[in-house]
Amino acid sequence: MNGHYPFENPPLPYAYDALEPYIDTLTMRLHHDRHLQAYVDNLNKALKGYPAYHGWTLERLLTGADSLPAGIRTAVLNNAGGVYNHVFFFDGMSGRESRRQAGALYGAVVRDFGSAEKFLEEFKNAALGVFGSGYAWLTADKNGRLGIIKLPNQDTPLASGLCPVAAIDVWEHAYYLKHYNERAKYIDDWFAAADWERANEEYEKCLAGAGKPDG
Repeated sequence: MNGHYPFENPPLPYAYDALEPYIDTLTMRLHHDRHLQAYVDNLNKALKGYPAYHGWTLERLLTGADSLPAGIRTAVLNNAGGVYNHVFFFDGMSGRESRRQAGALYGAVVRDFGSAEKFLEEFKNAALGVFGSGYAWLTADKNGRLGIIKLPNQDTPLASGLCPVAAIDVWEHAYYLKHYNERAKYIDDWFAAADWERANEEYEKCLAGAGKPDG
């Protein structure tokens, strides 16, 4: 993806069918090629006539929204959030066996939640508890402490100064073709496809300060 306007839809880091049987191929194609693409297109459309913001990164747009003109602020926030969240979500899954290697993140999970099992239970409850559309996030604060939050629509943890580690998209378009209205089954399947090795990399960025927004 370009670091600034015009933004592009980055290709998936794996084949469309790489997450089978947990996340189906058709959902991945529609979710990435249509839903994410629409956010990219709408973000570029909102920014097109405002060259002063063409050098802003996605993170800066999300954390510096108060500086944007009122006429485009909502459109930029919604669509920049849609791009950021989707890319983070897609990058956070994998068909590789190494996806189960959580490294330092595992120790942090045990420290902050008591056990991996307790973390998975709390994360699932958060994802189930998102009313309507949104995401459940595993985040780290400025001290590296982990927490679980749920956010509506395309809101991001960046606005609260939190560093994202892992995320599950619970908008219906993320799972309805395969799981219908059974969100709990989708969450269980997402756990099977989640890339904890990648989440550990994100956690290490948070610890190093590299995951903090640049706004």
